[in-house]
Amino acid sequence: MGKFREGGKKEVPAISTSSLPDVVYMLLFFFMVSTTMKEVDLKVNMSVPAASEIKKLEKKSLVSYIYIGKPKEKFAKAYGTEPRIQLNDQFADVKDVGDYIESERQQKDEKEIPLMTTSLKVDEDTKMGIVTDVKQELRKMSALKINYSTKKKVRNN
Repeated sequence: MGKFREGGKKEVPAISTSSLPDVVYMLLFFFMVSTTMKEVDLKVNMSVPAASEIKKLEKKSLVSYIYIGKPKEKFAKAYGTEPRIQLNDQFADVKDVGDYIESERQQKDEKEIPLMTTSLKVDEDTKMGIVTDVKQELRKMSALKINYSTKKKVRNN
């Protein structure tokens, strides 16, 4: 027969921490994979127009973005209130669009260059003159796949 302790206090076993590093690395890996980094700091006001028929871009790594809109208030004194072009994190002129497209092409593999798309993110209050000038510059660079970024139009029934 076995002995039974009566009235004796049982000690709680210590918690094993041997798997803690595995859990920490798993969480770290999850957040590294699922987090997206902010690509561009917008210096122009951006309110894209709404559209009822939109299509999502397939491979965003092949998309180059050109932002067009009025400069934000903190840049208005230096750049005025007329719509401006923003390439990456800096203001640019229409003549700089060709160099921007060329630099974007140099970063890609030669097979991917024909698949590249230029997405124009244009503020809805911007006049078409500057957009037409950008499109003419893109045409000179043979960047003929152009996308206009919009937001989905909400239907009221």
